[in-house]
Amino acid sequence: MKLKESIESVRNSFRTDSDPFPTDKQSVESLRVKYLGRKGLVAGLFSSMKDASPKDRPMVGKLLNELKQEINSVFNSYKKITASQQSQYGESDYTLPGLKFPVGHIHPLQQTLEDIKSIFMNIGFSVAYGPEIDDDFHNFSALNFPPDHPARDMQDTFFIDPETVLRTHTSNVQIHLMEEQDPPLRYIVPGRVYRNEAISFKSYCLFHQVEGIYVDKHVSFADQKGILEYFVKRFFGPDTKMRFRPSFFPFTEPSAEVDIWSKKRGQWLEILGCGMVDPEVFNSVNYDPDVWHGFAFGMGIERICMLKYGIDDIRLFYQGDMRFLEQF
Repeated sequence: MKLKESIESVRNSFRTDSDPFPTDKQSVESLRVKYLGRKGLVAGLFSSMKDASPKDRPMVGKLLNELKQEINSVFNSYKKITASQQSQYGESDYTLPGLKFPVGHIHPLQQTLEDIKSIFMNIGFSVAYGPEIDDDFHNFSALNFPPDHPARDMQDTFFIDPETVLRTHTSNVQIHLMEEQDPPLRYIVPGRVYRNEAISFKSYCLFHQVEGIYVDKHVSFADQKGILEYFVKRFFGPDTKMRFRPSFFPFTEPSAEVDIWSKKRGQWLEILGCGMVDPEVFNSVNYDPDVWHGFAFGMGIERICMLKYGIDDIRLFYQGDMRFLEQF
């Protein structure tokens, strides 16, 4: 019977087209329209029933219904799987903005360091780096530390051996610079330094410094004062009050400490030490102190950062607590 053969032909065609079953909605809809649409192949078979003899129509109708049910069951199975996946994973809306992935935060110490470097580089200072492990000469002797100076004591310094230390300040780099270069020179030297101290809210076994040195023929304390005033006003704000207070450092003479006035605490707070380079330091690197003059200064980045942002515990910088770091 010709209609019966047509039904089998459509069944075989559908099984071929649906194996494998399409994975995208557009292809699924095209397949549905081809077989179950108003002008699809199944609808065409139903239209052909008028050509069957009256006695064959019940059998043909049964075969057509079975074909339609078979095709529908395949599409219904697809709908159930799709609904389950959407329930589990959710349906994506590609018109929505993409997800924002965290890109991290610049550590507050790094932010502070970059600000300090930018200020000094804008007025002609270059940036230099040096060794964190150095010998006694560059860390102490060349900087006019006598053998019995307290900074040489084990309570302050990490000794690797009797002649090698973890540097206690970045001042060691100024010795390297003056050994390697003829004056004039103007540098800042950022880096990590190490002290053998008990860890508390105000001290840590390592911290960061920025050393500065300027050497030329006519450098004076007034030059140093003007540059440091410029730094303080740029970093802490134009209305910041500051003062220079006499002090002592083995490698500078005269020496001073710089304080700023804290309105919040109602007191003066030290931010850095400075002074004119001692002639003995120049003698250590074969600079003629009668010709060359210079000044040096040094500041702790942690202390500067704590003052700027109102942080009261140095240990927060090293704990990796995201609740703290995400504030910056």
